[in-house]
Amino acid sequence: MVEPNLELKDIYKSFGTATPAAGLSLSVNKGEFFTLLGPSGSGKSTVLRILAGLEQPDSGDVFINGEKVTHIPPWKRRIGMVFQQYANFPNMNVAENISYGLKGMNLKSSDISARVEELLALVGLEKFEARRVSQLSGGEQQRVAVARALAPNPRLLLLDEPLSALDEKIRREMQTELRNIQTKTETTFVYVTHDQEEAITMSDRVAVLNKGLCIQCDTPKEIFQKPRTKFVASFFRGCNILECKPDIDGKNNLLLAGESIPFKIKEKKENGSFFVAIRGEAISILRTPKNRGKSGFIQLSGHLKSITYRGVYSEHQIVLNDGQILSATLSHDQDLNEGQNVTIVIQLEDIVLLEQD
Repeated sequence: MVEPNLELKDIYKSFGTATPAAGLSLSVNKGEFFTLLGPSGSGKSTVLRILAGLEQPDSGDVFINGEKVTHIPPWKRRIGMVFQQYANFPNMNVAENISYGLKGMNLKSSDISARVEELLALVGLEKFEARRVSQLSGGEQQRVAVARALAPNPRLLLLDEPLSALDEKIRREMQTELRNIQTKTETTFVYVTHDQEEAITMSDRVAVLNKGLCIQCDTPKEIFQKPRTKFVASFFRGCNILECKPDIDGKNNLLLAGESIPFKIKEKKENGSFFVAIRGEAISILRTPKNRGKSGFIQLSGHLKSITYRGVYSEHQIVLNDGQILSATLSHDQDLNEGQNVTIVIQLEDIVLLEQD
C-alpha cells in the first residue's frame, strides 16, 4: 500500500462570501507529482497556502506523514515552496540563493558547498554559481527557485503556478525539467495550475477543483478521456458535451440526434435529459454512411458548418440533425468542404455518460 505523504481532511475556509475550501478532503501519495487544477477562484491557491501554513483553515486538519500540522507554523513544517514570481534574492548570486535555507541548519561549510553543487547539477546550472540572478533568463531564475526550495530536503514541495510568467517555448521546456527533477529526487510535488496541458503533461494524478470542492481526482489519462461531470469535461479543450433523451423503445438506451446508444442508466433525471462527453479526436467523418450493422459504433447525420485551421490539425464543426453542434479534430488531408452533408462515426466506448454536476 502506498504511504500517503499529505492528507487534507474536511478543510473549510471562507473569505466573506467566497469559500475557496468547502469541506475539501484529499490524499497525496509519497513521491507523487500531484496537481491542483481549476479556474480562477476555484480555491487551488488558497488550499496551497493552507498546506504551507500561510493560511489557517476555519475547520478541518492537515497531516504530513501522519503528523497533524494544522496549527504548526510554516517554518516548522519542513516544506519547500516555489512561487509564481520566483522570489529569488536579487542581491545574491546563484550559489548564495540556493544555500540560503541551509545556513541555519548547523551544517559544515563543506557540506553546504557539496549540496549546492549537487543541486546546480540537478537543475542544469553548473556554470552559473557565481552569476547574479538578475542576469539570468526567466527559465534559469525558476531553476534557481526550485533548487533553493529543494536544498533543505523538504518533506514535500509546493509550487504555485511557477511557469505562468514564462513564454510558451520555455514553459514547455520547464515542464519537462520539473518532471525530471521530481522523478530524480522522489520528492512529493503539489503543483497548482489553471493550465490543463501542464496538468496532464506533468502529473501522476490531477485533482480538478471548483468552488472549493474536488470534482474529480484521477490520473491525467482518466480525467482527459473519462470526465465524470460537465464541469470537468468542459474544462478540457476539444471535448464535446451533448444532450441526450431517454429512448422510449429501449430500457437503458439514450437517443442522441435520433440514434440509440446503449447505456446502463441508474437514475432518472427530473427534466428527462442526460449529457454525454465525446472527445473531438474520437470522431471520424464520412461522405457517405457505411454499414450501420457494425457493432460497437454509432453513426450520426449532419452537415459540415465550418473548417478551422489550427496548425497541426483542423477543427470541423458539424451541425447534427437535432441542431446540436460538435467539433471533430481531424488531419488536414480530409477531402471535405464546408456546407456538405456528412456522416459521423464514433465508437461507443468513446461516448462518456456524465454525472450531474
